[in-house]
Amino acid sequence: MKRRQKFILSVTVILLAIAYLISGQFGKNLIYFFTPSEVMGLSPDYYGRKIRAGGMVVANSVKVTPGSSQMLFQLTDGEGTIPVDHNGAPPDLFKEGQGAVVEGYWDRDRVFHSKMIMAKHSEDYMPIEMKKAGVMLPKKDLLKTLQVK
Repeated sequence: MKRRQKFILSVTVILLAIAYLISGQFGKNLIYFFTPSEVMGLSPDYYGRKIRAGGMVVANSVKVTPGSSQMLFQLTDGEGTIPVDHNGAPPDLFKEGQGAVVEGYWDRDRVFHSKMIMAKHSEDYMPIEMKKAGVMLPKKDLLKTLQVK
């Protein structure tokens, strides 16, 4: 009987430890970002607090300050648009018309100040050498292979 009790106690302790680790670390590793519409509706309590905002970079909105690492651009979710003042080098995949998540703070002047951009890209990856050679992805052929027969 003692052996069975020890086994049940051991399993219970292990399960509780695993549950604690999952619940404690999972929440810290979730990355949530606000849409531009949500950022515009944030209460003054959020002014100056570090947050993330994600959306699409508006076409023809990127303005780079010559001789510096500062640039201004617009981020939209289709409903709202916010100005972003970014200081730092943007990632290689950052461009107009693409998705981006910026990390920084929203201020009283209704400008988002960012020091980090995470560029989102399309799912159709192709090495740059293939793009330069003019190779196109065979999307239709790929779709045919995925269809259920």
